[in-house]
This record gives sequence, structure tokens and C-alpha cells, in this order.
Amino acid sequence: MGTKENTFDILILIARPAAGKSEIINFLKNIDGETRKKEFHISPFEEIDDFPMLWTWFEEDSILEEMGKPRIHTTPEGYFKERYLWDLLIRRICLEYRKKVREEADYHQAHTIVIEFSRGTEHGGFRQAFQQIDPDILETSAVLYLDVSWEESLRKNRKRFNPDRPDSILEHGLPGDKMEKLYRYSDWEQISSGDPEYLDFHGVKIPYAVFPNEDDVTSSAGSALNNRLKETLALLWERYCRRQ
Repeated sequence: MGTKENTFDILILIARPAAGKSEIINFLKNIDGETRKKEFHISPFEEIDDFPMLWTWFEEDSILEEMGKPRIHTTPEGYFKERYLWDLLIRRICLEYRKKVREEADYHQAHTIVIEFSRGTEHGGFRQAFQQIDPDILETSAVLYLDVSWEESLRKNRKRFNPDRPDSILEHGLPGDKMEKLYRYSDWEQISSGDPEYLDFHGVKIPYAVFPNEDDVTSSAGSALNNRLKETLALLWERYCRRQ
């Protein structure tokens, strides 16, 4: 278990799009390993992000269309053909996790996994996503939610978008109309309203903490981010250990 090394086994990082998830991951990648372990409770880590998975679907469908073949996953307008494909992405995340840990029984003695995704109510919300995650994965997970308003999510989505690198983790973005349809509404407040410290899915109590980022401390990656992330993860660690 991660507690033996004073670090999380699995950190699930969720938020609206462009809320700062990838910026936090980038920050954690670029600090000293011992500092990261001691102050943030994160071991050397690997990420599982569903964005590269879904982007591959768009690329493959574009190639198929050029070949004169039917698109498989998405419409020409850039929406999934079926709502259940959002669930498939979460199950793919679970599969990728299992592949990472299957060869090493004590994997989490030395590693943390960071899982990252966004969901809007239009495609089932966070409730639907967590229902797709295996209970045994949830049993060793903690959730960090980055809290920004819809307006801030939209602003940062526009700011970060680089049309020359639409597949980039740090520079991808969505057109405004698609952002509005897919992500304007979030069910985070609904799924977290029952308990200020733990979510409940599949009968499993999953500790969570909220990182407020309306003032966008993640873009500068300076002392404000360092201090707030340290404080929030310390709170999450306390809840994680209590659950264990």
C-alpha cells in the first residue's frame, strides 16, 4: 500500500476542462523527487489521461474519411457517435492501470498513478464516470478536484489552445460551442454534497479534497501553486490514511 511509503497509490485528478490539471501534473514532474514525496505525498509517478485516447479516435476517423470509409467513433462535427464511448474511455483507463501494475506485485511501494479526466453532465458527468471504475481501484484511490467556474474554464480553454498542436496535453482546446454543449454543466456539487470528505461509489469511501483555482495559480506554477497544492494534498493525505 502507498501508506508504507507515505505516498498515494492512485491520485484521481478531475475538473472542468482547462482548470489546471495538466499544469499540476507538469509542476509535480519538475520538482525534486524527495520533495515531491515528502511534501506532496507523490512517488515517482505515471499518468493515465483519457485525452490521448479520445484524440486517437478523432485522428483515425479523419483518416478513414479520407479513405472513403465510414467513421467509427465520431461524427464529422467532432462529437462521439454514442454516449457510451465516454464510459469506454474510463474502462480503458482501468485497463491501462492494470497493465501497468500486473508485472510488479509491489508496484505502489515505489510508484503513484495519476489518473486524469474531465466530464460534463451532458455525457453522464462524474457520477457516470466513477461508476465505471473498478471498486478495487477506488479502494486505493484519492480524488483531487480542481474547482473553477464555467467562465474560468472557458477563458483558459481559449487561452491555451494552439491550433498548430491540437493533440498537445498542455495546448489542446475545444471550440466554444462544443465546450458549452459538453462541459458547461458539472455534477461535482451533487456527487460531493453528501459528505465533505469522502465520495461513495460501489460502496467504497473515496477520500477527496478540493483545490480552488478560480484565481489561476496553476498557470504561473510559482509559490502560490506550491503552497496551495501542498496544503490541499496534506489534507487529502490525512483523509486517505484515515480511510485506509
